[in-house]
Amino acid sequence: MKKSLQLSSLAAISCALFTQCQPQNHAQADAATGALLGAGIGAIIGNQSGNAGTGAAIGAAAGGLGGAAVGKRKDDQNAYGY
Repeated sequence: MKKSLQLSSLAAISCALFTQCQPQNHAQADAATGALLGAGIGAIIGNQSGNAGTGAAIGAAAGGLGGAAVGKRKDDQNAYGY
């Protein structure tokens, strides 16, 4: 259990570091942020049921999709100037 939480934390930190190395649009940046937050929240919730790794994976997927949707909306608004 402790090892899966450590691996989840390492994956989240790596994701945050590697995705910030290049200029991005809002969809990419918000997807990375959503995935990072989702993984953290998913690991915490999953840890309560003994499945921190699974919770982190599900949280990262859900957070990434949600963040990408929000970021795309921001990009669309910027493209049209409102």
